[in-house]
Amino acid sequence: MEFVVNGKTAKVDAGADTPAVELLREGLGLTGAKPACGSGVCGACTILVGGTPVVSCLTPGAAIEGRDVTTVEGLGGTHPVQRAFAAHDALQCGYCTPGFVVAAAAFTDRWRAAHGDVAPTRSQIARAMAGHLCRCGAYESILAAIAAACAGRHDGDDPVPARVEAWEKITGRARYTTDVRLEGQLEGVIIRATRPHARVGAVHVEGAAVAELMPADRVVRYVGQPIAAVAAPTRAAALAAAASAEVEYTPLPAALTTAEAEQPDAPVVYGSRAERRGAPKSNEAPLSPAKWQGNVRGPAAASWRAGTAMRRIDEARERGDQRLVSATFTTATQVHTAMEPHACVARWDDKGELHLHLSTQAVSAVAAEAAKRWSLKPAQIHIVADHVGGGFGSKVHITSDLVAAVELARITAAPVRVVLDRAEELTDGGSRPATRIELSLLADAGAGLAAMSLDAWSDGGTSIGSNAAALSRYIYGTAPRRLRDFDVLTHRPPAAPFRGPGGPPMAWALEQAVDEIAHRCGEDPIALRRRWDGNPKRRALYDWAAALPAWTGRQPVGSPDGRFRRGVGVAATNWLYLLDPGTEIELVVQRGVVVARTTTQDIGTGSRSVIADLVRTELGLPAGRVRVEVGRTGTVYGPASVASSATPSIGPAAIDAARRLRAALPAGPVLESLGDAEGVRVVGKRRRDRRGYVTPFPIGNLAIGRGFAGAVHLTEVEVDARLATVRVTRVWCGIAAGHIYAERLARSQCEGGIIQGIGYALFEQRHVDPATGVVLTDNLEDYRIPGIGDTPEISLHFHQEGWEHVTGHGVGLGEMSTVGMAASIGNAVHAATGWRPHDLPIRPDRLREGIS
Repeated sequence: MEFVVNGKTAKVDAGADTPAVELLREGLGLTGAKPACGSGVCGACTILVGGTPVVSCLTPGAAIEGRDVTTVEGLGGTHPVQRAFAAHDALQCGYCTPGFVVAAAAFTDRWRAAHGDVAPTRSQIARAMAGHLCRCGAYESILAAIAAACAGRHDGDDPVPARVEAWEKITGRARYTTDVRLEGQLEGVIIRATRPHARVGAVHVEGAAVAELMPADRVVRYVGQPIAAVAAPTRAAALAAAASAEVEYTPLPAALTTAEAEQPDAPVVYGSRAERRGAPKSNEAPLSPAKWQGNVRGPAAASWRAGTAMRRIDEARERGDQRLVSATFTTATQVHTAMEPHACVARWDDKGELHLHLSTQAVSAVAAEAAKRWSLKPAQIHIVADHVGGGFGSKVHITSDLVAAVELARITAAPVRVVLDRAEELTDGGSRPATRIELSLLADAGAGLAAMSLDAWSDGGTSIGSNAAALSRYIYGTAPRRLRDFDVLTHRPPAAPFRGPGGPPMAWALEQAVDEIAHRCGEDPIALRRRWDGNPKRRALYDWAAALPAWTGRQPVGSPDGRFRRGVGVAATNWLYLLDPGTEIELVVQRGVVVARTTTQDIGTGSRSVIADLVRTELGLPAGRVRVEVGRTGTVYGPASVASSATPSIGPAAIDAARRLRAALPAGPVLESLGDAEGVRVVGKRRRDRRGYVTPFPIGNLAIGRGFAGAVHLTEVEVDARLATVRVTRVWCGIAAGHIYAERLARSQCEGGIIQGIGYALFEQRHVDPATGVVLTDNLEDYRIPGIGDTPEISLHFHQEGWEHVTGHGVGLGEMSTVGMAASIGNAVHAATGWRPHDLPIRPDRLREGIS
C-alpha cells in the first residue's frame, strides 16, 4: 500500500482494511496519532487526508491509498496553532493534544482564508472542535489558543511555552507507553470473565502464549475481571486467540445491585476474613475499623457528640421544626477513563532484572510493589514513564496491564506490550463509587449549626473504603454530629481513588442542605456559610464571592420563568493538606547544564515545569541551562502524583536542592561557574514544616499537614425548561491554597477540575446490566464526558495567605477545584427553577419531572 505522508512517499505492507492509525503508528513509526477510543469519538487520532481532518481509527488503509496524508509530525512545530498551544498552555497530559492541533490547524487555515485575521467566537471554535475530547479538561486554554491563532497573534517567533515539555507534546514527539515498540515485541491481550461470580477451572487457548491471572481461590467476582492473558506477534492475532479461549466456569450466585446485596440471604462477595483483607480500596486513606455483616461493611464512624446530635435532630423532627433539613442524595458511578489507557511494556533482561515502560502516577511506589511481588531487589526494577496520559487516581498501584505484561514477558522471554482498549478502561480501569447519602442538618434559633447526621453508603462494586461521611467532620465548626460510612459490596467492577475521593458526593449532599437551611431561614447562603465556617482562609473567599456582581445581582430563588431560566449557586469545599515528606531532588552539573532528577512523574500537572522554574529562578539561570528528567527509576526518591501532594512536595525540595548547589559552586554568578563544575552533585530534601504534621509518621508515603485548604465555587446555569437541559454558563472559583508555584499551570489544573465536576453533575453515569453484570456504557458515545462545547467561562481567584507555617508556603489545589463543583450546580439549578435536585447526574428526565 502506497501513499504520501508528510510530503514523502511511504509504502506499508498491510491489508486495505487495516486502520490508518495502525499503518501510521506500527508501519511508519508516526506515533503522533493516538489510539484512545477506537470508535471515532475522541479525536485523538486525527490526521489530515487531502487537507481534511479525519479520525484515523475509523479510516481504512484503502481510503488513504494514493492520497496526501498529514500527521501532527508533518506540521513541523511551526504552525501558528502549535505556537498558540504552547503559549496558552492548551494542554495538560498531552495525549489528546496532537489530534486537537491537527484539527485546529486545518480550522485556522480555513478561517483565516475566509475571514482574515479575526478571532472566531467561542461557540464557532467549539463547533469546529466538537469531535475532540480532553479528559484533563484543558478546553478553556484550547479555546483561547485557537482564537489567538486565528487572529494572527502567533505568526512570528516561537513563544516561551507555559510548560517545558510543551513542544514535545504539540509536535507528537512526546513518547507515551502506548507508543513504545521494542525489538521482538509481542502484543498482549487480557482474557476477562464473562460471569459476575464463578469459580474458574481450566483455561484453554490455542496458538498463543498464556499467563493465568487468577487469584488463589480461582473465583471471579465481576464481569471483566482478568482471568488470563495471551501474547502473539500482532494485536490482531492476540485478540483472535483471546476470543477463541475456552474458560471452564462453575457459576455461583451473584448480587448485582445494592438492593440485592443488602438482603440477609444475599450471595456474599467476600466470605472470609482473608478475602476481605484483600479487597481493593476506593480511597487513599487508611481504612477505619468497621464490622462486616454479609456484604455490608460498617459503620465506620467519625462522629463528634453523636448522642447529642441525634437527640436534637429527633426533637426537631417531632416538633416539625422548619430549620431541620432531612433528605437523601445519590450520586452515580463516575469512571476515570484517562485518554491514555492503562498500558505497560515489560521486558526481562538476561540478568533477571525487570524493565517496564508504564503509564503510572507513582513510579517509586509501583517500583517498590513490583519488587515485592516478583521477589526482586529494588535496584532490579527499572521503570520508564516519560509521559503519562492522565490518571486521576486510577494508575497508582500495580494494575492488570502490568501484571499481564510481566507474566507474558517471563513466559515468552520477549518484550510484551499490553494496552487496555476503551471498553476495558470503562469497565475495569477505575471509577468513583456511586453513593447514597442520608443527611439531616439542623439550625438553631439563631440560624447557627446545631446538629448534623450523615450516613453514606458507598456502591464501589468489590471495593471498600467509603469516606464521604468522615470528610464532613472537618467543616462548619464543631457542632455535634453523627457521621457513619458504609460499604455495600456487589459483584461489579471495583472502584478506585478518583480526584478528591469521597469529597464530591459529600459536598453534593452537604452543600445543598446548607443552601436549603439558608433558604428556609431567609439568609444569604454565603453569609450563613461564613458564620458557620471557622477557617479564616475560606472566610476571605466568602468575602470575595459575596462581592461578585453575579451574586449581588442574582434573582430570588425560583423567580425566573419562561423557557430559559438562569440561576446562580454557591458551594464551599474543605480539603486536607497532604504531602510526601520523603521527597528528594538531585541536581547534577553536566556540560554546563543543571540536570534535575527525581523519581516522580508528570501526568499533566506540570511537575517538570515547577522544578525547572524553581531551580532556574533560584540560581538565576536562563531556560536552556536547566533540564528536568522525571518519570524514571534510578535516581532519588520522588512522590506519587496523588492527593494534591506532588507540587507541595517537590517545590520545597527543588528550592533546597538549588540552594545546596549554589553553596557547592565557587562564589560569583552561577552561570559563569557551571563550566568548571562538571559532575558536581547535590540532593535537596523536602524540609519539615515549622509546626510539623498531624501524623507522626507517613502513611503510604503521605503525611497529613496542619491546616485545611478550601475553595468556594460560584456557578451560573441556564436551564432550558422545554428540553429539560442544564448548561453551565459561568464559573467563578476561589481557592485558598497558599503560594502558587506556577500560576498558568495552576489555572489549567483548576479549570480541568471544574470541567470534571461539570461532567459529574450533568453527564457521567456508568450503567451495568442488573441481570448479567455487564457494563453497558463501555464506549465514549454511551459514557458521556464533557466536551469543549460544555466549557463555561471560568474565572479563578487564588487566595495565597495563611500557609506561612508550610515549607514553601503552598499546598495542593487540584482536588479542591472539583470537589464542590457539582453541588454549586445543584444549588444554581434550584435558584433557577425552585426545584432541588437530589440525584446525580441531573439528567433531562429527572429535571423534567422535578420542574413539572
